[in-house]
Amino acid sequence: MKPALLALTLALLVPSISHAAEPPTISAEHYAEVLKGPWRTPENVARDGYRHPQQTLQFFGLGPKQTVIEITPGNGWYSELLAPLLKEHGDYVAAVQAPTVSDYARKNEEKLKAKFAAAPAQYAKAQVLEFDPKNPEFGKPASADTVLTFRNVHNWVLADTGPQTFAAFFKVLKPGGVLGVVDHRAKDGASLDDIKHSGYLPTAYVVKLATDAGFKLEGQSEINANPKDTKDYPEGVWTLPPALTLGEKDKAKYLAIGESDRMTLRFVKPAK
Repeated sequence: MKPALLALTLALLVPSISHAAEPPTISAEHYAEVLKGPWRTPENVARDGYRHPQQTLQFFGLGPKQTVIEITPGNGWYSELLAPLLKEHGDYVAAVQAPTVSDYARKNEEKLKAKFAAAPAQYAKAQVLEFDPKNPEFGKPASADTVLTFRNVHNWVLADTGPQTFAAFFKVLKPGGVLGVVDHRAKDGASLDDIKHSGYLPTAYVVKLATDAGFKLEGQSEINANPKDTKDYPEGVWTLPPALTLGEKDKAKYLAIGESDRMTLRFVKPAK
């Protein structure tokens, strides 16, 4: 083959070879590596048995080349996993309440940014996006593959910002994009007005928030179920770990119950 023709052939082949080398899914080995990562805080690692991160993210269809927005990640429990899992081919965005909203929001953002700065090998590509909870925007329309939120919907219900928040999720997701929701699950038949201050929510109400925004419920999982959770505590869900609001009072009892019973819901933005 003539040198010029050979060079042209190689030039045409290289892009497709490079694209094919990108993994279509996150391997079990990659999950294992990240779950054991030394950058993870011991307190967060201790919660893996309650939060089932690998199974949860697999249920939501997490892929290594996705743009993923996590809503109000708090101390970065899932950030410790999502940012490293996506750093090679994807993008991780931590959406936080603007620091002007409250002192609590300001401190949370400072702590999250400090976490990212302390481990650049894992978080160098991680982005922090500030939003106004009363008028939320999470990026350019149809720019995200996946939106994830863990134990936040009950806060939006109390603040009466649920509808606009789910509408913003719908707007930022691409057609066919996934919304993954985990939250504290109320007893069957519970009235929202009776229990919303407990931190627990009726599954049907969360589904309605999403479907009213345009989503379709694609699946439910019992990955994060806890049948020991009786959901009738003096300080609501915060009686249980990790909050343990009652302190030493009946601590052993609540530790034996473990973390709350949780709904795990996968919604999809219709392709048309």
